[in-house]
Order: sequence, then C-alpha cells, then structure tokens
Amino acid sequence: MQSVQAVYQTLRTRIFDALDAEAATNLPAETLKEQIRSGVNALVDREPVAIPVLVRTEFVERLMDEIKGFGPLQPLINDPQISDIMVNGPDCVYIECEGKITRTDVNFIDEAQLLGIAKRIAAYAGRRVDESQPLCDARLPDGSRVNIAIPPITLDGSVISIRKFGRKDMTLEQLMEYGTMSKAMVSILSVAASCRLNILISGGTGSGKTTLLNALSYYISEGERVITIEDAAELRLQQPHVVRMETRPPGIENTGAVTQRDLVINSLRMRPDRIIVGECRGPEAFEMLQAMNTGHDGSMSTLHANSPRDALARVESMVMMAAPNLPLESIRRNVAGAVDIIIQISRLHDGSRKVVRISEVMGIESGQVVLEDIFKFEPATNQLSNRVTGQFTTAGLSPRSALKEKARFFGLEEVLERAFREGV
Repeated sequence: MQSVQAVYQTLRTRIFDALDAEAATNLPAETLKEQIRSGVNALVDREPVAIPVLVRTEFVERLMDEIKGFGPLQPLINDPQISDIMVNGPDCVYIECEGKITRTDVNFIDEAQLLGIAKRIAAYAGRRVDESQPLCDARLPDGSRVNIAIPPITLDGSVISIRKFGRKDMTLEQLMEYGTMSKAMVSILSVAASCRLNILISGGTGSGKTTLLNALSYYISEGERVITIEDAAELRLQQPHVVRMETRPPGIENTGAVTQRDLVINSLRMRPDRIIVGECRGPEAFEMLQAMNTGHDGSMSTLHANSPRDALARVESMVMMAAPNLPLESIRRNVAGAVDIIIQISRLHDGSRKVVRISEVMGIESGQVVLEDIFKFEPATNQLSNRVTGQFTTAGLSPRSALKEKARFFGLEEVLERAFREGV
C-alpha cells in the first residue's frame, strides 16, 4: 500500500505536468488554490488508499507553497521564532531559534525541487542563479537576507542560507532588557549617535551587528539627509530623509556591476549629512574614511572582526585594497582621525548576544592607534549554568575623550555624567 508521502509525490508530478507554470504564477492565490483543490480531490479519489480531508488540505497547502511560496521552507519562513534557516541539500535543513541551532525534519522531494525554489528566490530579487552563475545574494520580499550556492560549487545539493528579519526593529532599551548591554551603555551609545560620532560596529557572523546599527539609527535627527549603502538591503531607518542604495551584481555578459565602492563614491556627490554602509568588506573603506574625515560626521558601518583592535587592522587592510601605495602610517592617521567609537558585539556559546566592549579611538602614539575601553563585559569566573553570566564594567571617560567634547557641544554632557554616576 502506498504511503501518504508517496501519494503526495504522485499527485505533485501529475499536477505539475498538467500545470501551465506562467499562468499559475499570474493567477490570484484564491483562484489557484480552488483549482488545485479540485485537482487534488479528483486524483485522490482514484487512489487505492483512503486519504482523509485534513491530509488533502495539507496537500493543497504544500502545492500552493511550491507554486506561490517557497515549498517546504514556507512554514519556517512564517515562524517568527526562527531567526536563521540553513538548507544543506534536499534532506538536511537546520534552523536557529533563540540562539540554538537544531536540525529539522523538513526535507525536499528531490534536488530538482530544491533547485527550483532556489531559482525562484533569486528571481524575486531580480537576480539569477544557474550553472554559469552558481552563487547569489538576494533578499526576500520581507527583507530577509538570502545566500544561495548550487552545484557544481556545492557537492551535496543546493545550499540556501536565510537570515530572517524580525517583525519589528529592536531599540537599545529592548537590547538592554535582553541583557545585551547595561543601562549606562544605552545612555552612552545614544549620546554617541546623537552627537554625530563616527561609529564602527564589529562582530562575528550572526552576532547582531545590523540589529545594533538599526537601533543606533533611532538617534539620528529627522533633519539630516542619510544615505544607506548595502549589498542586500537590511537597514530600516525611521527618518523621513533617507536615500537607500543597493549594489548590483554583473549581468549575463559580466558587465554592469555596481559595487559598494561605486556607491560610496557616488554618495559623496549627493549632499549627505551621514553615510551608513551596511557592511564594510573591501576597498569602499577608503572612501568611507575620507567621508568621515571631510565633514560627514555621524557615519556608521559594520565589519567582521573579533575585537576592536582586530577591527582597526581590518580597516587598514581594506584601505590597502584601494590604495596599495599609501604608507601604513598615513592609513593609521586616517583611521584614527575618522573613527571615534568601536562597538564589539559577540554571540556567546549560550546563544546570547552581548556588547562585550565599547572602545574609543584616542589618536596615534608611537605609530599605533590608541584605544581606550569605555565599557567591557567581564564573564563570571564560575559559570553556574548553561547561561553566560558576568557584569559590565567601566573605567569612565578619559579627559581627552571626543565623546565628552561632542556631548558638551550638543548639550548632552549631563546625560553622559548621569550615566556614569548611576553606574553600569
């Protein structure tokens, strides 16, 4: 006797063989659903095994997900508790939920189904993925970020990585409630963003860099013209005067690419007050530093690094990509003159995210960029549970602090002083 799954596969094959794909895509969802329901009932009635009404309804939903949605991934995409979806071939799907990665029982019928869904995701973003172009960055209609890699690059089937967007943006206060930072750190970062300090957010993959950047953007004045530059648009700024720009990959003839560096250079001609680069990862860092050094205070960006010191080294390396003949001493002076604050955020082994360091760039001494920690997270010596515990500590601000000077200029010195008086 056929299993329910075998019946579904038979139904799917017959319905897809009879379906006009283009017409089905253009039909209203309810009309298409009714037609599929009629087809499923007609075909199931011919099967030797009895299929209950609830199972038939499930068949219809699965077919709708395949035609209009993203197949077996659709329930995972709809689940607000899931933050990441990782497909490692047709029979291996992992999710991240509340910081923990677990394997699911979700699978695809075969590689052909998975590849078809991968191509549909790329098409939604106006991108394509095929054997000649097997790698693709895209985003779903809700803003979630997707990376796709298909054979022959991947050996065990198509790979899809989805970083989902939360239903609403997090504020610094909400991050504090989750234990990501202390109350004093919220005050300090809000002052830093309001006073137009140039801020770099450093951290590993999935550490919450973009979430923190979105939260800091709340403190940008509504009277400022802000230009955002991203590979795949994720930032959601609330200000009314925002220009959003996104890179473009090369076309079929390997022409027409628009890089982040192109966009940063162009943004300087658009009269920006602030420039926000979603993630610095290459030679665009050179233009970003020039912008920070030439009147575009309050600019922000993120990058991948394990500490504030590593973040500076990465910026130096990225500048060298654009200007290989520039002396290292000159690069460091540019970096020290441009960057004011580096925020280090980490994803800890228990799945929690914490701002582990807030460091201020103090200038150059003996050819090295000087950093001073304003706050840092000190893990407890004896961890009594699976949750990471510890405390946020501060040594206060240096008398030479640019943050203190800017706060005085913007009339926020009292907020700064009160944050340190009340403690971490």
